[in-house]
Amino acid sequence: MASSYTLSFIPLTVSNSNPRIFVSTRSASLSIAPSSLLGKKLIVTQPSRRCFVSKHRCLTSASTVFSVPTAEPENGSSDKIPKWSARAIKSLAMGELEARKLKYPTTGSEAILMGILVEGTSTVAKFLRANGITLFKVRDEIIRLLGKSDMYFFSPEHPPLTEPARKAVDWAVEEKKKSGVDGELTTAYLLLGVWSQKDSAGRQILEALGFNEDLAKQVTESMNEDVDLSFKKQSQ
Repeated sequence: MASSYTLSFIPLTVSNSNPRIFVSTRSASLSIAPSSLLGKKLIVTQPSRRCFVSKHRCLTSASTVFSVPTAEPENGSSDKIPKWSARAIKSLAMGELEARKLKYPTTGSEAILMGILVEGTSTVAKFLRANGITLFKVRDEIIRLLGKSDMYFFSPEHPPLTEPARKAVDWAVEEKKKSGVDGELTTAYLLLGVWSQKDSAGRQILEALGFNEDLAKQVTESMNEDVDLSFKKQSQ
């Protein structure tokens, strides 16, 4: 089963000597360790706010450390664990942030769906928008289905994944392992993982917005592909 589903919000100092994945919420600046993403950390840093008062500078920032959820390999070898794309990792992290914005106590499959759309640059995110499934529509459907949280309620610091959300992530990992295709686990796997959970809020919201099995099949055909933003490859 999953080795870690913990999302943590803690202040920290980034060390250049420690290989990590850095993602800015405004502009994605990524540095990925060459090994598998198992056990690595994702740091999502909010834009810093600087102020200058009487020649004194103050700096504030907020960071998120996120352990990538991965299924345990059957033989204990890390070779069986798929690598996650930066977009897939960021989608999960953004999903938790969206759940916190709605003041929900947990991060559900519907939050993963929001995270995919908030990240926004993946092939599957563009596919959803092209079919009329936008972040604003998804958020409205979530509120209609799950309701609003009490205005005085505050989400826990580490909202846990719900059971359907954990199963969606496990489905994505297992399907990538079974595919036998090299490459990273993309956001398409996450979307299809949400779709695979028939009674989940994420599945119900997708259905309400017109997503169906035909569209799911189209996503399946390109689930191992994603947009390459590398200037070097674009110039070739």
